[in-house]
Amino acid sequence: MQYIRLGNSGLQVSRLCLGTMNMGTPDWKPWIFDEKQSEPIVAHALDNGVNFIDLADFYSAGVGEEVVGRIVKRLARRDDLVITTKVGYGTRNGINASGHSRKHIMDSIDASLKRLNMEYVDVFMLHYFDVNTPVEETMSAMNDIVRSGKARYIGVSTMLTGQLAKILMACERNGWVKPINMQLQLNCAYREEEREMIPFCRDQGLGVSVFSPLARGLLTGDVQSTRNQTDFFTQQMYSDEASFEIAHSVQRVARARGVSNAQIAQAWVANHPGVDCMLVGADTTAQFDSALAALETRLDAEELHELERNYTPCDVINDYTAGKRILRSARPALERFTLTEAVA
Repeated sequence: MQYIRLGNSGLQVSRLCLGTMNMGTPDWKPWIFDEKQSEPIVAHALDNGVNFIDLADFYSAGVGEEVVGRIVKRLARRDDLVITTKVGYGTRNGINASGHSRKHIMDSIDASLKRLNMEYVDVFMLHYFDVNTPVEETMSAMNDIVRSGKARYIGVSTMLTGQLAKILMACERNGWVKPINMQLQLNCAYREEEREMIPFCRDQGLGVSVFSPLARGLLTGDVQSTRNQTDFFTQQMYSDEASFEIAHSVQRVARARGVSNAQIAQAWVANHPGVDCMLVGADTTAQFDSALAALETRLDAEELHELERNYTPCDVINDYTAGKRILRSARPALERFTLTEAVA
């Protein structure tokens, strides 16, 4: 396993981060694993050097934190792990049960620690940018959580670059702790974060961790999976022609290499110069091994052209732009990857 320091902090994390959205209870979503099914995957990741585990109170409406908390307590020493959880979407209905108000943030950190059966989390993250709460209120609460010892660091996820700038300016003005990590979506089929967010994070000293390297499963070629058939977000994000053409390009490069589609798609992300860590939401140990192999997979110039030639700009993916994707068209293939037969 490879390790890096997360942003300008002294915190060292594995370059693969175990994503846990698929762990909790199938009562929440039909593709979620229960505790017994989840434990072998967590154990395999830990055995292969992962020390970075990503959670959120939203996953399985809190059950995900309970399940993963019990598993890691059985398998590892708490001090050896870097545990992150997120606040925002909430675990129940209620007028103050979501968002980034001081009330909800303070309630949520206590509830997450209780479910995890831990005294602290390493990184407490905003799941998105709450446009309905003053940024000073949100960041003051996050600062107080770090000062209280309930979190070692703070992080952010899924927002516009200008929104991150507002957060950093508020922290700078008030002497509050700043985020050390930005968690964002990036893959061959979605690259809008390359324009502003990744360069801004580099300039401001935030680490960059990436989720959905397989475009919610599209780039594996398994569009008929239970998740893709029941998760409407996949259709919202990756149902255009360009996305499907990119998936075909991943398949072409994988066939030429003699490896899985997933390994090629993950290699593109893992070796991206703007990426520090890649989240892996594996359903099997073999899927985790694909990500591990991707860390060592170097793509040549022609392979990169094939993977990237179909990409054109689109609307950013966040809570405020659903359903606004623009139509996209591809560039022609180079001779090496020109196919005459149809690609399934």
